[in-house]
Amino acid sequence: MARITEVLTHVLELEGPRAYLGRLDDGQELTPERGYVVRAPWRSLYSGRFETLLVEIRTDEGCTGWGEALAPVGPEVPAAVVDRLLADQLIGQDPTRVRPLWHRMRELMRERGHLTGHQADAMAAVDIALWDLHGRLTGLSVAELLGGAHRDRVPAYVSGLPEPTDEERAALAASYAKQGATMIKLALGKGIETDLATYDAVAAAAPGVRLAVDAHWAYSIGEALALGQELDRRGALFFEAPLAPEDVEGHRELVGRITTPVAVGEAMRNRYEFADWIGRRALRLAQPDVARTGITEAQSIAELAAAAHLPVACHHSVGLGVALAAGIQLSAAVENSPFFEFQADSLSVAQSILRTPIDARPDGYALPTGPGLGVEVDAEKIAELAELAKES
Repeated sequence: MARITEVLTHVLELEGPRAYLGRLDDGQELTPERGYVVRAPWRSLYSGRFETLLVEIRTDEGCTGWGEALAPVGPEVPAAVVDRLLADQLIGQDPTRVRPLWHRMRELMRERGHLTGHQADAMAAVDIALWDLHGRLTGLSVAELLGGAHRDRVPAYVSGLPEPTDEERAALAASYAKQGATMIKLALGKGIETDLATYDAVAAAAPGVRLAVDAHWAYSIGEALALGQELDRRGALFFEAPLAPEDVEGHRELVGRITTPVAVGEAMRNRYEFADWIGRRALRLAQPDVARTGITEAQSIAELAAAAHLPVACHHSVGLGVALAAGIQLSAAVENSPFFEFQADSLSVAQSILRTPIDARPDGYALPTGPGLGVEVDAEKIAELAELAKES
């Protein structure tokens, strides 16, 4: 029986193309030299680099599993959680006991109020690595370990149109449509009239494409309702993050007053949070991010959603190839999972750490068929990138 002998963390910072998310307050572009900044009109921190945390778990038999946390800023924080709080609890354990190990990790800081945040991100990376390792030890893919895949190809929506003007966004949307894209999500939240102008320009340029809107929690309930009603008239695919992420009642009210599905989940980490939102009918499309929940918890969230007859569309941000593969595996294994996020701007960077790229196109992803996550991580490149990150 295999036993865990090492749990290693790799903090990475990679340069690469960045999506156009708006100008900085001083009118300049975000560059690696700028560090962490807030990009108007949104309020979250962004980095000029692709930052992430990879976790590598090794066994006494020489087998390795890889996991990743979605940590686009401050990846050294969840890395410290893994190194100082989680690793010792895993050494000597049977890596195929993924669920018992998940419960073991969850209990460590539970009574201290740390079921979310950086603790959850760290556990997510470890959990993904354990599922990958379990698959490699058994020869089964994660989707097979979860009970089998409902689909061999996961449909996708293109996320964001990284251009500064509506004319250029419309042209890019038309280009994606020619490549087979059938769904596009617009990164908006810039004001109701501005958002609708962008929506209409893109819709005119790509008439066969369904459009969704991500408002990045920019609006009040009144504004979100006004925009949501306009999206109803246009037949929008979904309306993501319209209100402050803690405003459950506001989202519940919005869900009850518009027909466009309200999509929520990026800010949540566990089944308890989702159970509250689902029970209060505060969302109509659940969006767990596997690199923030882990595979174990994401599957539990999917079952909660299924009991309420709600679809699950996994969120995916600027994670690299490990997080991407985990999201694809989970999306394939969930019955009611209509689509998964396709981040065209970060895809080349995500694939750069893999020995063989994932089959990823604007219309969807092929399910990797190898054991575990189905991808081969370039360990030598990871080690090199981690050393470069320490020097920066």
